[in-house]
Amino acid sequence: MRKVRDFDAELKALGDRAKLLRVRKIQQFGELIEATGADALEPDLLAGALLAAVAEKEGATTKAWAARGAQFFRETSRKSSRRARGSSEGGKAAAGGAEPA
Repeated sequence: MRKVRDFDAELKALGDRAKLLRVRKIQQFGELIEATGADALEPDLLAGALLAAVAEKEGATTKAWAARGAQFFRETSRKSSRRARGSSEGGKAAAGGAEPA
């Protein structure tokens, strides 16, 4: 006999997962704004810059922005990886002394 599927439970689980992903996306946008230093900008300026980015149609400009963003993520991911490794690896981090604050 086939196992009966509970479609209502599956739909609820998918809805909960979608809600969690939306919340995580908003949180990551906030973290991105802080990481780039954009939190120091006036909200009107930040909103205007984002609207200009959305309205930009020139491919060369958007490709340059994308390359710059990718470079930012490569740099920040390496920094966070080093910090994570330094705190988890007792031998190398302890031998090197304390990290400057």
